[in-house]
Amino acid sequence: MTDDELRGLIDDATFDFTLGETDSALAKLARATEAVPASFEAWHATAEILFSARRFDDALAAAEKAHALRPDDIFINTSLSRIWMERGDKPKAEHFGTRARVLGWKDQLKGG
Repeated sequence: MTDDELRGLIDDATFDFTLGETDSALAKLARATEAVPASFEAWHATAEILFSARRFDDALAAAEKAHALRPDDIFINTSLSRIWMERGDKPKAEHFGTRARVLGWKDQLKGG
């Protein structure tokens, strides 16, 4: 799968999700992650859609795969914080929330 095909599949899945077609979106993202297991964007999108569907265990598994690919991404750390909070693990939620804030501060310092 080319980069453009991958991006198109993720975009299509995101569009499906916005239309309320969660199953279709997840099927497309499953194809994307199967074809390109190192796609951070596909794993992160999967985690967010699963989170929205309140499938927290599955969302955590997808988010952890995205995090393994980009541990210094602000957004995946935020996603993990939200997932852990929903799962009732406040210390882990705070860990990832703090990590996201620190990464955000670093990003601001680079730009400022």
